[in-house]
Amino acid sequence: MNENSLWLKRWENREIGFNQAMVNSFMVKYFDSLNLSEESSVLVPLCGKTIDIAWLLEKGHAVIGVELSEQAVIELFDELGVVPAISIVGELTLYSADSLQIYVGDIFKVTSEMLGKVDAIYDRAALVALTTGVRVAYTKHLRELTDNASQLLLCFEYDQSLMNRTPYSVEEREVRKHYEEHYDLELLTREEIAGGFKGGLAAADVVWLLK
Repeated sequence: MNENSLWLKRWENREIGFNQAMVNSFMVKYFDSLNLSEESSVLVPLCGKTIDIAWLLEKGHAVIGVELSEQAVIELFDELGVVPAISIVGELTLYSADSLQIYVGDIFKVTSEMLGKVDAIYDRAALVALTTGVRVAYTKHLRELTDNASQLLLCFEYDQSLMNRTPYSVEEREVRKHYEEHYDLELLTREEIAGGFKGGLAAADVVWLLK
């Protein structure tokens, strides 16, 4: 079973503990570091039905999401209380309403022409959801899609040998490997997770600003 099939199965089986009930506190604290004006467009890759999208819309931003699971996107619009227009764009399905556009399908099928201008990227759960080899292709694709748009990147760091499953540990050296040639990187915070991670495993939340 490939990675796409595994993620679709998780949505089908409601194995979605990664979907937070509250707006991400690190996004709230650090999003203004991107210095965006209202109505700026924000790409949220592998967005699921995150409540963070509602927060971004309330801030006046145009949000572009990409999500593999159509069920997640249907639930997102239901929870926002918005009825989307649905159309086919290339190999993807586009759900759209007002300042929100969500492309359903494989992110590697998304083109820069589909997205138009992207002012910033908010990556909360995408990079850490992907295996090592896919992360290489993903970061390259993301840069090409957005012409190296500024990015707020949230990661986890822990001993990967103790838990080899999602969300994966993405350490500083890997972030630099993917992005240092193309961005100025600033480590905004590295905070130990109180009580540990996934059953007490020592871990840290890490937030990067890429400009």
